[in-house]
Amino acid sequence: MITARQFRPGAIINYNGQFHEVLEAQHHKPGKGGAFIRVKLRNLVTGSIVSMTLRPEETFEEVFVENKQMQYLYKDDMGYCFMDEATYEQIHVSAETIGEKVEYLKENMVVLVKICNGKILGVEPPIHVVLKIVSTEPGCKGDTVSGATKPATLETGKVVKVPLFVEQ
Repeated sequence: MITARQFRPGAIINYNGQFHEVLEAQHHKPGKGGAFIRVKLRNLVTGSIVSMTLRPEETFEEVFVENKQMQYLYKDDMGYCFMDEATYEQIHVSAETIGEKVEYLKENMVVLVKICNGKILGVEPPIHVVLKIVSTEPGCKGDTVSGATKPATLETGKVVKVPLFVEQ
């Protein structure tokens, strides 16, 4: 068990039967009244962020999450296949579990998989991902005053905004 006073960013707790990661925890002691803790929690299943105020003595169940480095292999009808680099064991993860980060996955990429009690909570790709631009429109000079962008499709299918000078 962990009290709200012991919250640190990155800690995983069980709140209302779901796993949440502590994003922020600020201890406040007003001049009048008791102290309280303002926290921001991110639901590891849905990704939604909740802000709340807690008393410092409130207790929560702390969840221990194992972070494994795995290699993304391929996508098939069962989901996304990852391989444990140490044991060569392969697991399949659904697109719902990965969320919007699936658009940054590239074959043979090493990612961090969060596992708790044998259940996969999520996948974290590297901070910097180099992807090739597959298609983009040619940019026309003189259309705008400043900060002009155009859509570009990456090799994973994600569409991003890029400056006019960027080409395939």
